[in-house]
Amino acid sequence: MSAPAGPTAEQARSGALAAALCYFLWGLVPVYWKQLGAVDALELIAHRHVWSLALLAVLMARTGGFGELAALLRDPRAVATHLLSGTLLTLNWLVYVWGVNAGHVIETSLGYFLVPLVNVAAGRLVLRENLRHLQWVAIALAATGVALMFWQAGRPPWIALVLAATWGGYSLMRKRSPLGAVPGLAAETLLLAPLAVGFLLWRHMTGSGALGRVDVTMHFLILSAGFVTAVPLLLFGYGARRVRLTTLGLLQYLAPTVQLVIGIWVYHEPFARHRLPGFACIWAALALYTADNLFAARRTPA
Repeated sequence: MSAPAGPTAEQARSGALAAALCYFLWGLVPVYWKQLGAVDALELIAHRHVWSLALLAVLMARTGGFGELAALLRDPRAVATHLLSGTLLTLNWLVYVWGVNAGHVIETSLGYFLVPLVNVAAGRLVLRENLRHLQWVAIALAATGVALMFWQAGRPPWIALVLAATWGGYSLMRKRSPLGAVPGLAAETLLLAPLAVGFLLWRHMTGSGALGRVDVTMHFLILSAGFVTAVPLLLFGYGARRVRLTTLGLLQYLAPTVQLVIGIWVYHEPFARHRLPGFACIWAALALYTADNLFAARRTPA
């Protein structure tokens, strides 16, 4: 039996465009959350759960994803796996939104610069994957950069470390899931939806909830959380099936780069000179990681 045909040149171009747009939108997300800075971060994440689930339900109704979701809910082990991945994703969202609205956009971008290296380390430590020489050097450089930041600031860059660790853990759990992007995210949000709905009801009953107490613009932004979550994810799913993994890996740096630029040039967060060596080590690690991936891709037959 012959191997399935790969994507055509036109499909590859459209896939790369979709993936680039996805990462660019993720890079712009701090602008959205900044507009909601007056709302408690935990309440924003609860709204994100509820309205994302509503939108995902509509999407699955159109694509027939409810069968996969129902099968998962009958498997206790799969439920536990997706409950853990949903918890990691929720923690990632919470720290990210809090960090952005507390004026740490630059540090949140650092967290997502670290994600590829965390994934490589997790592959070695958890999945027992063999690492190439340059990958070991990249991890050592990244660790040096984090250590420099700790020494210069007197504290670890905990926002970046938590973001990288939770997203790396989430990626690892999703790697073990047989579900696609939309049913998988629906399962994770559904399992945590009772907590989100209960929290929002409690906030409303105690008079501290945002809905019904903010202006029309804020209501629109809150209710848009589902679109902000789902649209980039759908673009990612479209692009990931049509471009090489190496291309996707290179494009993912677009999001934290855009975030870094926004933090410096839009929100004027301080980027002191003493922070450059730490960032330089991490960027050098990413350059080595990227070069290693490109060399490996050239050596691998199509």
